[in-house]
Amino acid sequence: MPPKKKRARKQRRSSPASATNRRLYELAEALDIMLPELTARLAAVEHLLVEKRLCTHDDLVRSREFVDLRRSEH
Repeated sequence: MPPKKKRARKQRRSSPASATNRRLYELAEALDIMLPELTARLAAVEHLLVEKRLCTHDDLVRSREFVDLRRSEH
């Protein structure tokens, strides 16, 4: 008995919208992983700055307020 012929499957191309949605999902997942790590590292740097008396806690608070102010202007 001769082997059965395999039918070639049509490859479905994903639409640009679904590719964009998939990429956005991947980016969101990466950010969910990276942001906590970045936050922890920033907190560690701030802790060292205060511990080594390179700045005060109030300096850090003022710098955050400055960044928030600049961000709200744009």
